[in-house]
Amino acid sequence: MPQPFDQSSYQVRFEWGVAGLQRLAPADIVVVVDVLRFSSTVTDAVAAGRAVSLTDAATWSRNGPAVAAAAGESTVLIGSLRNASAVARTALEIQSRRQQRTSVNVIAAGELTDAGDLRFAVEDLLGAGTIIAALSDLGADHTSPEAAAACESARGLRRAMRHLLTASGSAKEIAEGAWATGRMEAAGVVPTTAAAAAEVDATEVVPTLEDGEFAAFA
Repeated sequence: MPQPFDQSSYQVRFEWGVAGLQRLAPADIVVVVDVLRFSSTVTDAVAAGRAVSLTDAATWSRNGPAVAAAAGESTVLIGSLRNASAVARTALEIQSRRQQRTSVNVIAAGELTDAGDLRFAVEDLLGAGTIIAALSDLGADHTSPEAAAACESARGLRRAMRHLLTASGSAKEIAEGAWATGRMEAAGVVPTTAAAAAEVDATEVVPTLEDGEFAAFA
């Protein structure tokens, strides 16, 4: 039976974190959006030909890998501002291959506090909203109210994207050295800067999760 918060009557849905993903109805595609701590860095690493395993990513990012791991049988796509339009095109390509309506759960990872609470992360809202806007522009506009609100937030703030990301609490935390640099270096991953993470549609690469490793969707 449909539940009040599962957004099951919509093709494109939006929620926060692992708990939010579990509230939603199962979807054919799960788009993981963890802009500053995971998605941009994994996308750039895959674009550069570097392998990134889910296990390694979980050592330097708590939220995005956890959402990807919780996606079950869904196709997992890694989304950010840097590849927003490419993610939308990939989702529609998957729908074309399946020859049937394809549901998409867009999950903003958010930020876990030391107490274990999920904190709102403006960068993930804007990343998710930009992907939803790109889906809508391509015709996948049967969006839930939650997804529509994220979409219009990103549309309205697009010109301020760089400032909002670089001035966000997450960016300040990273600038103060809270990024798990040593663990990333050990995994052969170079972190994407906040300024670069704010660049919309900078790459066509869309990582997907296959056998525990992130690789370019093909």
